[in-house]
Amino acid sequence: LDRVKISFELSDKDLRYFRRVLQKVRKGRNAENEDVILREAEELLEEVARTDAPQYVQKRIAQLGQLIEMVEDKDWRLEGADRKRVLNALAYFADPDDLIPDRVPGLGYLDDAIMVELVVQDLKHEIEAFEAFVAYRKERKKKKATAEDGLEKRRASLQGRMRRRRRGDRERHTRSKGRSPIGLW
Repeated sequence: LDRVKISFELSDKDLRYFRRVLQKVRKGRNAENEDVILREAEELLEEVARTDAPQYVQKRIAQLGQLIEMVEDKDWRLEGADRKRVLNALAYFADPDDLIPDRVPGLGYLDDAIMVELVVQDLKHEIEAFEAFVAYRKERKKKKATAEDGLEKRRASLQGRMRRRRRGDRERHTRSKGRSPIGLW
């Protein structure tokens, strides 16, 4: 037997717990400490890559790299509430003494992997828009396009779509459950 699949379902109570933990971390490390949050999230990425953490954990934690890139990408220029939402998510991962302290062998990064899964769901529109922007920029480079206005228009269009989709999700959740799974918006 080379693989074993383990799955579990988070109840509303579990989600409330993760929400509370995230809110507590955000209060202690607000998005204004951007440089610290980004540096510590990058350190977590590097640290996990050096360990023999389970592949599930490695794969989930690697997704933090995309969130960091999204904030740091000068062409993407994520600003205001959009930027703060991503930074607030990253703040959780900058805390080594989160739910399960990272220094606990074998399990220390499991809560981080679960939180990444929840954060990625909550930030799906931001991630999709950023991926589309990066692909567009790459294609433009292949074609050796020089006009920057096309890139700017594409960025504005994708960020507008991202906000509309997030707003639509928020309205649907408000009608049904009241909030997103982890509550980043």
